[in-house]
Order: sequence, then structure tokens, then C-alpha cells
Amino acid sequence: MRKVKVAKSLLSKTAKKENQTWGNDSIRPDQVLCLSCSAPRRLNPLFKSDINEVRHFRVHHTCHRYSGVTWRPRGGLVSVSLRFHFLHGHNFQNTGGEAPTGYKCAMSSEVRKCSLATVSSQNGDCVSSGCGDTVSAADDRGSERHLCAQHKAQLDRYCSTDGKLICARCADTAGACQGHVVMSVASRAAVVRNQLVDVCEKMQLQALRIERFVSHTLAAKEQALQAEASAARERVVVRVNLVREALEEEEQRLLEAVQTEEERVQQCLLTQRAHWAQALGTLTRTRTCLVHTLTHDDDVKLASSGQDLADRVEEAEGVGEPLDTNKLSLNTSCSDSKLMLGLWASAVLLDPEGHTPINLTFDERTVSPMLSLSEDQRTLTFIPKRARRSPLYDPARFDSWPNALCTQSFSSGTHSWVLEVEHSEAFKVGVCYASLERKGKSNESRLGYNTQSWVLSCYEGDFSFCHAGCHMPLAVLQKPRRLGVLLDWLGRTLLFYDPDSFAVLHTVCHHFTAPLFPVCAVADESITLAAH
Repeated sequence: MRKVKVAKSLLSKTAKKENQTWGNDSIRPDQVLCLSCSAPRRLNPLFKSDINEVRHFRVHHTCHRYSGVTWRPRGGLVSVSLRFHFLHGHNFQNTGGEAPTGYKCAMSSEVRKCSLATVSSQNGDCVSSGCGDTVSAADDRGSERHLCAQHKAQLDRYCSTDGKLICARCADTAGACQGHVVMSVASRAAVVRNQLVDVCEKMQLQALRIERFVSHTLAAKEQALQAEASAARERVVVRVNLVREALEEEEQRLLEAVQTEEERVQQCLLTQRAHWAQALGTLTRTRTCLVHTLTHDDDVKLASSGQDLADRVEEAEGVGEPLDTNKLSLNTSCSDSKLMLGLWASAVLLDPEGHTPINLTFDERTVSPMLSLSEDQRTLTFIPKRARRSPLYDPARFDSWPNALCTQSFSSGTHSWVLEVEHSEAFKVGVCYASLERKGKSNESRLGYNTQSWVLSCYEGDFSFCHAGCHMPLAVLQKPRRLGVLLDWLGRTLLFYDPDSFAVLHTVCHHFTAPLFPVCAVADESITLAAH
């Protein structure tokens, strides 16, 4: 009942449109006549694939007659098999309570045994060879196919348990389907038809949704595409122009800073040159005078000229010694820029050709007794004090701090390497000179506490950059799972970054004077050199 109500509510609007389409004076194909009681009944359209073509009907009629009841369209042609929909919607009642096996011809009023296919949708007429004919050979073969193979009786019931057609004797107490859920063929057909109606309704609704999606959503998307693409292009142009303007301004500022620094150094050099030229002249004159006195004055005059000679010597000593200072060299920090450095780092990290990833391994000779080295020489693991063993003595080994150097050093080019540090809460990663002290507990062999090492330190989630005993705290919101190191030897730049997000953690600019070795220290769990 709920499905019928839903169908009625869904189709009420369609019925109104049909009234407008056909008009009040036209013959409507949604009415039929009951040939038994001559009562007109109206059919509600269930589906429409076209606005002018009715495809399906469901009969809503309360007439309860015998099996000879047939229907015919009132005044014209129904576009599909009216017979099918009549069987679907009409409630047949006969002495056996089953669906009719005979149908009345609309022209001859003769009850005949016909298949559904022999009843035309036009006026409900029989389309067999003649109204007076009896059952044809094809009908006989159809009847034989609907007989029970065991009892040779009509298959007029359906066993829901076994899912097959059965006869009345099969459903008896002695039959094979005794105790099963059994219903009439008409009831089963009604259930199947209702299921098909539900499926068709879902398909129709899905088709409507697809049509609506194609006609509305996709059309709107196509219209919005041009505007969105234009806006995206405009954003790109605006941002690139802003970056370009910022770069041009920064370039101009840096060039001016370099020019100013160059002029300052040149002025210092000129001043120094003039000063030392004057000092050199003074020394030359004084020396010449003293040499003349030494070679030409006699003993009496030389002995009496002590004060004059002392004044000349004091004047010469006042010239002083030349001293090379930083003021006489260009301060390379004048070309440093956070903007340029950040853009350079991003460009190098994102460009595979901008740097050379290196597959590094640790040098077993340098590994501290506090650490254990894996077989592939890539993983350092901190060893608790009670489990440590004294290794063989080696002058390259760190004996008091948990340090280890890699086998390869760098003195040119741009190189990068990555370490997996997610398991450790205390470690140091960086570079050092080969001259770093290896023995003892002094700061000379402790990473970051001398002028020979530059390291990024992590201790219980706090990050800092360490060099020459100075510690610079770093604002790292989340501990990275991996840590990358980038060394640009020619650019005198050391960079620490997060390989997963390419976020730059810290950058160091320094004029390195000797080959650099990658170095690590581990005081908790383990770290691993990642393979590229």
C-alpha cells in the first residue's frame, strides 16, 4: 500500500500535465473499459520516457469478476501491451482462486485459451488466426511446458523455499514441498512485478539524476571552468610579479651593499697605502741620515750627537708594524639575504640536478665505544654503559663522546644526505674538519663546542644549532621524521632541512678552509643514514 501511495503522489503531477497535453475534448489513452461490467476505469501513468508517449500503466480497479474479464482501451490505442498491465493490476477471482487461464475476445466475446503474447494492445483484440479456433499447436507446447514433470498437473503454485514452480499435489502433505512456503503463481508474479517496478523506479530516478547532473552540474562546471582557470592564471601572474619585484628590489639592495662594501675596502686600502708610503719615506730618510752619520762623522762628533740620534731612532720606531685586519677585506655577509637564501635553498632542494644525493656510510674506525654500528654501516645505536665493550685502540676513534664520522669528505660541489632520526630523542648531525680532536672529554672533541664542528642538536624535542660553544635555539614546531643536510662548498653554505616538507630548519654561511666530514652523535636509541 505504501508503494501505491508513493506512486500516486509521484505521478499526480504527471497526470495534470497529461490533462493539459490531451485536452478535455480529446480521447485519452489512460482510460479503459471493463468488458464484464462496462465500467470505465482510469489508468495512472507510471513511467514516461517521452513527454508525448505513455509507456507503462498500473491498473487501479476494484472490480472483482471471474476469469473471463478483459480490458480494452477506451477510444483508441495504448502504445504498449495493455494485457500485461491488466494482469499486473487486476484482482482475479474464480472458483479456484487462481489467475485466469482463459481470456475473452473483445470482438467475439468468446473465452479462449491464449498466451499473453496473443492479446493485442490495440482494443484488446485477439490476434490469433480466427476467433473460432481452438488451442493452437504452439499453445499446446506451452501448456506441456507448464506441467509438473512428476504429477503431470498444472504448475499453478510457486515454492519460495526451493525457488521453483510446483503443482497442487507437490504442495500436499505427501508432496516434495510439504511444509515449504508456497504461494500461487499469480502472487509470485505480483511480487516479481512489484520488484521490477521498484527497480524500474530506481533506474528512472537514477536516470533523472544523471540527466540533471549532465544538464545542470556539468554545464555549470563548464561555465565555471573558464572563470576559475582565468582567476588561477591571474593569481600565478600576480604572485610571480610580486616575487619578481621583490627579487629585483633585493638584487638591487644587495648589489648596492656589495658596492658600498667594495668602496669602503678600497678607501681603506688607499688610506693604508698612503699611510705606509709616508711611513716608508720617513724610515728611508731616517735610515739614510743614520747611515750618513755612521759613515762620515768622526768619533768626537759621533760621540756628541747622542740626543740627535735618539730622536731619529724614536721617530723611526714610531712608524710601527703593518697589520692585516678584517677592515682590509670584503665582508662577505653584505651579500647575505634571508629572502635570497630561502629561495636558493628551495630551488636547490626541489631541483634534482641542483645537488648530488650521496649514499654515505660510517667509518668503523671512528665509531665511539658508546655506539654500535650495523652490518651495512648505516645505523648507529647507543649502547647503555653496562653493555659496552672496549674496542681495539685506534687513533681515529672517539673514546669519550658518542661520535662517529662518515667515510667520505667534501671539498667542492653541492652535496646532500639524509638521516632517519624518528627513533632518537638525543642526537647531533652536522659536519666537522678532520682535525677534530678524538681523545679525551674536553670540548675539543665534543661536537658543537669547538671551532672544528658545525652541528644541529636535538635533545628531548628541543633543537639548536651549535658551533664554537655557542647554542642558537631553533623554532621547530614538530620533530621531523628525517633530517637532511645540504653542503654547498663553493657557496660556503651549510643547510639543515626537513626532506619530507622541504622546510629549511637552519642555514649557516661560513668560509670553510678544509675538507668537511659528515659527523653524528647519538645518546638515545639509534639514527640511520638513508639510502638514495
